[in-house]
Amino acid sequence: MPRCSFCSGHHGRLFMCLICSSVNCCTNPESNHALLHTKSFVSHEIAIDMERAELYCCVCCDQVYDPDFDRAVVCKHLMGLNGVVGGGDLRLSKRKRLDFGCDLDSKSSKRMVLRRKQRSKSCVPLGLRGLNNLGNTCFMNSVLQALIHAPPLRDYFLSDRHNHESCKKGASSVDQLCLPCDMDVIFSNVFSGERTPYSPAKFLYSWWQHSENLASYEQQDAHEFFISMLDRIHEKLGKASPAIKENGDCQCIAHRVFSGLLRSDVTCTSCGFTSSTFDPCMDISLDLDTDGPFPKNLASKSNKTLTSSSLAGCLDRFTRPEKLGSDQKLYCENCHEKHDALKQMSLKKLPLVLCLHIKRFEHSSIRKTSRKIDRHLKFPFSLDMSPYLSSSIMKKRLGNRIFSFEGEETDVPTDGYSFGMLESGHYVTYLRLRNQWYKCDDAWITEVDEEVVRGSQCYLIFYAQKVFYHKGTEDVSCQPLSTRADPFVPIAGCC
Repeated sequence: MPRCSFCSGHHGRLFMCLICSSVNCCTNPESNHALLHTKSFVSHEIAIDMERAELYCCVCCDQVYDPDFDRAVVCKHLMGLNGVVGGGDLRLSKRKRLDFGCDLDSKSSKRMVLRRKQRSKSCVPLGLRGLNNLGNTCFMNSVLQALIHAPPLRDYFLSDRHNHESCKKGASSVDQLCLPCDMDVIFSNVFSGERTPYSPAKFLYSWWQHSENLASYEQQDAHEFFISMLDRIHEKLGKASPAIKENGDCQCIAHRVFSGLLRSDVTCTSCGFTSSTFDPCMDISLDLDTDGPFPKNLASKSNKTLTSSSLAGCLDRFTRPEKLGSDQKLYCENCHEKHDALKQMSLKKLPLVLCLHIKRFEHSSIRKTSRKIDRHLKFPFSLDMSPYLSSSIMKKRLGNRIFSFEGEETDVPTDGYSFGMLESGHYVTYLRLRNQWYKCDDAWITEVDEEVVRGSQCYLIFYAQKVFYHKGTEDVSCQPLSTRADPFVPIAGCC
């Protein structure tokens, strides 16, 4: 059994120096003998994580990607599985294209039959594959894992709605990069049946070219990456997608899956006149309740009631009336002068996949400082969004004075998936597949219990409408989609 050269211990994570083969441990940030070894010797920064078989930089505390090392690890793994590996290149087979002839219109009355040509022989669901960390890219891997398993987006790419082999957008010498093509390549590799971790290096390079201000090996914000990625997909596909004549909504896959419609009502407190505006949204940012104390030990059970917020409470806070400040007085079209006003947000239209962004950073304009909010968030595995729709908000406000709301979706249940940010700033994803939760930590995928998911510090939570979510006990190859308005269910989340 390998032991640390400093303390002779074998607990914690062990790292072997790539230069001198010295083994050093890291049990916690205060007892990091691997970092101590790096500081004691020049050019001894890179080591091998003996548990994960990954290259690791002890200075920046993150994985280092090297294609030669990755190829050697994969070959060794395959030799262990098959006994021998023949000569020639190791090639990933092209994914078995699935006939997901799925219409993204949740109101369609057609019975849609989903077929799957082949089932994976493993008990692990097809498409569940680790993603290698390419150097502070856990933010990218966590979001990609969530999007790969978002049902409408998955169905779109697996049914060849966008094929990188036939796409002409990347063929131009002026603009040779196409992010949707790179997404299609990822889907091809992830759903190929291979289980060894995949390296999305081409996608990372393409995203860097599209978002030059974020092109670096520094850790990025997962939410910012998510929005940037959808913007880049829209730029490529939005112009080619015909808009609906009635409302002009963009029909690119990014907007068809994630775009909703927010309603903002500003009411004059003097006469009751209300001015309404509508804005499209790709996500909803929610504030946590930060009025209570923040004990240092968040894991303490005695402090659990003091440090917990609920998703329902965050949504209630988002949709409750808010009095505007004295510098934001409304010019009332009825009174023809400025008055105090109340502002209330609601959801006019829900997206197929709802992204909830939990604000975990609080900024003080007085102290000019920021702090991370480590408050635990309780969230349900089945979410009913009907109380937050514009129709429900208006009925609660006006009572029997109104009777119907044309075009409102009044009962939309959903199932979801969530991913979040850990205390160290490292992102992981929790996926719900076949009624089983999986933790995706870069290249490593493990089964976890519901208690682990509920105890995670969620940063982004994704909920998919039940009409697009298939329970693990149901046969995807022959299960018709219900046309009833179902609640949202969680499918993935970043922590």
